[in-house]
Amino acid sequence: MAISYIFPEFEVVRNFDRCITCRVCERQCSNGVHSYDEDGKVMLADESKCVDCQRCVALCPTRALKIVKNDCTFREDANWSGATIKEIYKQAESGGVLLSSMGNPQPLPVYWDRILINASQVTNPSIDPLREPMETKVFLGKKADDIRRGPDGELICDLPPQLELSMPVMFSAMSFGSISYNAHESLARAATELGILYNTGEGGLHEDFYRFGKNTIVQVASGRFGVHEAYLNAGAAIEIKMGQGAKPGIGGHLPGKKIVGEVSRTRMIPEGTDAISPAPHHDIYSIEDLRQLVYSLKEATQHKKPVIVKVAAVHNIAAIASGIARSGADIIAIDGFRGGTGAAPTRIRDNVGIPIELALAAVDQRLRDEGIRNNVSLVAGGSIRSASDVVKAVALGADTCYIGTAALMALGCHLCRSCHTGKCNWGIATQRLELVRRLNPDIGTRRLVNLLTAWKHEIAEMMGGMGINSIEALRGNRLMLRGVNMTEKELEILGISHAGE
Repeated sequence: MAISYIFPEFEVVRNFDRCITCRVCERQCSNGVHSYDEDGKVMLADESKCVDCQRCVALCPTRALKIVKNDCTFREDANWSGATIKEIYKQAESGGVLLSSMGNPQPLPVYWDRILINASQVTNPSIDPLREPMETKVFLGKKADDIRRGPDGELICDLPPQLELSMPVMFSAMSFGSISYNAHESLARAATELGILYNTGEGGLHEDFYRFGKNTIVQVASGRFGVHEAYLNAGAAIEIKMGQGAKPGIGGHLPGKKIVGEVSRTRMIPEGTDAISPAPHHDIYSIEDLRQLVYSLKEATQHKKPVIVKVAAVHNIAAIASGIARSGADIIAIDGFRGGTGAAPTRIRDNVGIPIELALAAVDQRLRDEGIRNNVSLVAGGSIRSASDVVKAVALGADTCYIGTAALMALGCHLCRSCHTGKCNWGIATQRLELVRRLNPDIGTRRLVNLLTAWKHEIAEMMGGMGINSIEALRGNRLMLRGVNMTEKELEILGISHAGE
């Protein structure tokens, strides 16, 4: 056996004075880290398999375990970091493309953390959201440019189909297959209870979840997995996925080991077959082609459902969005480069795309300059981590936000970044039934509802502090934002002033 040049990333520290050899850690670890030594009557650990999912730590009844970062280091320098050295060793051993999960972890700017929210004081007094009405409801879809009235003075309300949300947050696309049945059920039930929407992702819709159709966005991706007329008509809206922030310019890949049972049937592909969606839609090579698909989907649903076009945030995103707004689409979803995924080539995840903050601001301004901002609603995604991120996104021009990783964390995800292995110890990114059962949909639903209920309160409080009592008044209101530690060019693209101005 060849020598491995890579030392374990994590170290399992066991307090043998506390350990009662109950073997819970062994039963709970799907990666085979823990084992029992019959001769020595002690628990052992193969740390090379540990992904730091914290399952063993959380369930150890005597708190005998902790996982720590291994302090063994390479001889590194400013150019050759330990991570870079380790990646070269991995590729030299395997000859394969490196895969990663859960978004871009590189130390690139997070503009949300450099943007501050303004507050009202005297001349523009704040609003108390506990005692005064605060409107967090959002409608997505084409809007009229002016108010029209009939001969009797009544408003003419003949808007195209709209999506109604109780707050400016939705659950982003995560396919059945990449995540488990129980995770999908939790998202669907929580969306229904909250009065928002969740997205099926590109894996079709399990027949058990058709009952959540009013709170479902069904996705049409380049692979067309699970797409048929009943599916298109099952949801409240249809999303054409052109790209995603974690891997702009390439398609999706779900390993064959996850294409089992209900996943195979829902996606309408044979068991064990890799679900590989091509990089482009092979019927879309221009805005005119996209327009044809948009209207084909509208025809298939009797023009009763809005159509979303999802694109990755890339360097010419404003021009791309301008074309999409003219394609007949009702909503544009923009996914920034920190967006999560179950598996993406590491090089693409870490080097392709741009931050959602800059992309969103550029798109909103371009559409306003061209006088077509009301043609579409904007959805921002790609590492929306908190209620303050949502407020900042809306002020930069978003109508609402997609959250993915934050929702999975509410379900128990520990960001161990091993989704592509299918061994998720928390029952989320897996199809192994013994692991899927670890996620209780009742508990998962409640945790998601709790998370977004808290966010809704925080959004109302921040709006009240700005002296704003509706999301509509906040949308695109960049006067309520200030930047810190940014260049003049960054402030120019974001359209905000520096703190102190």
